[in-house]
Amino acid sequence: MLDDFLAKSNWANSLTAEQFQRTRSSIFVRELQTGNYVCRKGDPSEEWIGVMDGLVRIENLSQAGKLVNFGTFPAHSWFGEGAVLKKEMRKYDAIAMRASRVVLMPAATFFWLLDVSIPFNRFVITQLNDRLGQYLGAFEHDRLEHRKSRVALAIADISNPRLYQRQEGRIEISNEELGNLVGISRQSINQILHELEKTGLIKRAYRVITVLDIEGLRDFGRQMDEHDI
Repeated sequence: MLDDFLAKSNWANSLTAEQFQRTRSSIFVRELQTGNYVCRKGDPSEEWIGVMDGLVRIENLSQAGKLVNFGTFPAHSWFGEGAVLKKEMRKYDAIAMRASRVVLMPAATFFWLLDVSIPFNRFVITQLNDRLGQYLGAFEHDRLEHRKSRVALAIADISNPRLYQRQEGRIEISNEELGNLVGISRQSINQILHELEKTGLIKRAYRVITVLDIEGLRDFGRQMDEHDI
């Protein structure tokens, strides 16, 4: 399973055979149950984290006691590179939203790849740039009052093909998980997804959303915020 996961990671495909083998031998897999922590706020940033399967959310409590959601990471996504690069303590909790498996690359391997692989450097730079855009968008979304806007933009965010590879627009997420992500009841999520499906922006199946038009979702989210639900 680990080899299959790495084979679907764009950065791993760019490595030489020797680089790949050295990297493969250093990383390890951790299995998690729902609610288990991948890492906690204040932990040292000793690994780069990939999600082999499942769903992971990173969050934090503000000084006012408000829960702040920084992002949700489905299978084939990687996160935590910023903290590793800065060699700082984690500033968030990362929690499994369902039974998940994560891949942990030691910081030593991460920095070694930066030293020896130009394609890996390009991947990390692109990842950081896309992540910045995602967080700027999240900052904007946090101010949206319209529930349909929040749902549409959240789905678009976790469909970014560069941040979440090999999904081809397919998101494995339940109505309850999506509701927890955006702070909306499962019943309301079902109604909103039904409307989004009627517009032709998504297609639904059991615990799966397939995005048919990611830019259309973003436009829908921005436009709907100007109206009452």
